[in-house]
Amino acid sequence: MSDNPATPAPGPASSPASSPASGPDGAQHPAEGSAEGPAQPLDRRLDQRPGQRIDQRPGQRIDQRPDQQADGETTADDGEGRSRPAPKAMFPDGTGPAADPAGSHHERRIRSFQPRRSRVSPGQADALRRLWPKWGLDIDGLSKIDLAELFEGRPVVLEIGFGMGEATAQMAADDPDTGILACDVHTPGQGNLLGLAERNGLSNIRVANGDAIILLREMLAPGSLAGLRVYFPDPWPKKRHHKRRLIQPEFVSLVTTRLAPGALVHCATDWEPYAEQMLEVLSAEPTLENEHSGYAPRPDFRPFTKFEGQGLDKGHVVHDLLFRRRPA
Repeated sequence: MSDNPATPAPGPASSPASSPASGPDGAQHPAEGSAEGPAQPLDRRLDQRPGQRIDQRPGQRIDQRPDQQADGETTADDGEGRSRPAPKAMFPDGTGPAADPAGSHHERRIRSFQPRRSRVSPGQADALRRLWPKWGLDIDGLSKIDLAELFEGRPVVLEIGFGMGEATAQMAADDPDTGILACDVHTPGQGNLLGLAERNGLSNIRVANGDAIILLREMLAPGSLAGLRVYFPDPWPKKRHHKRRLIQPEFVSLVTTRLAPGALVHCATDWEPYAEQMLEVLSAEPTLENEHSGYAPRPDFRPFTKFEGQGLDKGHVVHDLLFRRRPA
């Protein structure tokens, strides 16, 4: 007997007509035309298991819809015709940020972000469960937000993409009379920012979960924002991905309809080609006026972040852009 339990004991040779064949999934299947099973169609796909439908993916259950993953998750279109797994819900409804708050309520489009639902620490999860009903909101695109009520009459600045929230919390502490509507899809960062707000007694922060485009287009009233902040957005450096960059003419045009006269648009990036695009796009918007002749000096109110330091360590140059909404 072999010392290796995975090695079968020797036995009589089998004839080709009755020998089982190993399929692509590693399982033993009857050979075509054998007495152990019916012959398979000649046009069967090479990666198709016996009994599998022609339109069924390898590893997909017989009773599983083509738009489902093996774990039961449905797929969604990424706006470019490709399917991606729909995100899993991490919290029961109403107890934390929803996995896909807008769902199928609105048309698909090219995303300027990638949802990142990496591991949430126990502290972040605790902050989300306790504070989300009070300070969090899902961007479902189904109702208008009353910013005056949400922020108790404060002027409100929209911040798109806040990472782990340290800079957002610092700006909220430095200017408690201004409300910050902080929008992101990074669940750990959402929990971290809520925890920072609680520990530092910051009542002027609200965390919005979901797509900022839907928030601006469907849920905010014209002229309701006192400013916009976009710090270090994803540069999408590959040329074929430039269409995913957030600062595009269509986006800026939408933003300006939600800005009050005199509202400040502040962008910052350490990616030189993206800075050039930002300057070109913002300068071309007729309702905006550049506060400087080109790039702006780094303003004191934007905190220095670890991410910014990493860029500087790599030799990157950080550019700030300050544009103001012209009077109506």
